[in-house]
Amino acid sequence: MVKTMDNYVNEQAAPGFEPPQTEDFKSGFVALIGRPNAGKSTLINALMQRKVAITSNTPQTTRHRFRAVLDDPEFQMVLVDTPGLHKPKDALGDELNRSALKALEGVDLVAFLVDASQPFGKGDAWVADIVSAGKAPCILVISKSDLANEDTIAEQIKRAQAVVQAADTVVLSALEGHNIAQFVKTARSYLPEGPRWFPEGIGIDQPLEVIVAEFVREKILTSTFDEVPHAVGVMVEELEFDPKRNFYRIYAIIYVERESQKGIIVGKKGSMIKAIGTSARQDLKHFLAADVYLDLRVKVRKGWRRDASQIRRFGYGEGG
Repeated sequence: MVKTMDNYVNEQAAPGFEPPQTEDFKSGFVALIGRPNAGKSTLINALMQRKVAITSNTPQTTRHRFRAVLDDPEFQMVLVDTPGLHKPKDALGDELNRSALKALEGVDLVAFLVDASQPFGKGDAWVADIVSAGKAPCILVISKSDLANEDTIAEQIKRAQAVVQAADTVVLSALEGHNIAQFVKTARSYLPEGPRWFPEGIGIDQPLEVIVAEFVREKILTSTFDEVPHAVGVMVEELEFDPKRNFYRIYAIIYVERESQKGIIVGKKGSMIKAIGTSARQDLKHFLAADVYLDLRVKVRKGWRRDASQIRRFGYGEGG
C-alpha cells in the first residue's frame, strides 16, 4: 500500500517522539504560489521525478493543497502545491483560494510562479501583493521558459520584480527539465537547519483515495471542453488491495451538475468513459506498481460547486 506522510505522523505519535536530527541538515517547507496554469504541478512532478500531481491546460486543475517531500542526504524540502489563485465565481472557487492562502502560513519560503508565455497582468500583480504581505522570503520563478524568447522572459522578470520583493529569480522549464537543479539549489539555500521530518521515500501526503480520484479527474479534464471539466468531481467509493496478487480493485463515481454533462462523459455507447478509465488505469498501474481494476460510474449532483457541504464531501480546498 502506498504510504503517506499522515501514516508516518500517526505511527510516530507516541509521547516523547522527536524526528531524527542530522548535524548541519536543512529542512523546511516551500509553498508554490501563482495564478492558475502557472506550472506549479508540473514543477512538482519534475522535482519528484515522477507524476504525483495532475496537470492539464484547464484552469483550476489543482483543487487540493498537498505536500510532496524532496529528499537528499543533506536536506529535506517539503513542497506545498496549491490551487491557482483566481477571481472566484462560486463557492468552490472561494474554497480553493482559501486553501492556497492557507498554504502561506508557517512556510520557510514562497516560490512565486509566473508563466513566461502569458502577459504579466492584474492577476499576477494581485498574487504578488499577497506574497509580499507574507513573512516568508520569496523567490521569483519564471516558468515555461521553453514557450517564450529571451526578450519576453526579461520583460516578465522586470514587471514581476516591480511588484514583488524577490530574494532570487530562477527561470526554468519544468516540462523540459531546464534549470530544475538550479531551483533546488536556490530554494535549499533558504531552508533553516532542522530535522528530517519524514522518512525518505514517503512521497506525498494525500490519501490513496484522493490520488485515484484526481488521476481520473485529470483524464476528464484532457478529454472534455467548455463547462464540463469545471463541473466534474470524483469520489472513490471503494478501494481494496490484495497483497498476494498485488492487485487493486477500485470503484469510483464521477459527479456532474447536469444530465447533458453526464451524457458527454459517458459518450456514445460508453466510448468516452471507457477511454477515460483506460487512460486513468494506466497511470494508476504505474503509480501503484500494481495491477488495477477500475470501475467508473457517472451521477448527477446538481449545483454541487455552490454548496459548501458538498465541496467538503469531495475534500476540496480546506474541506479536505
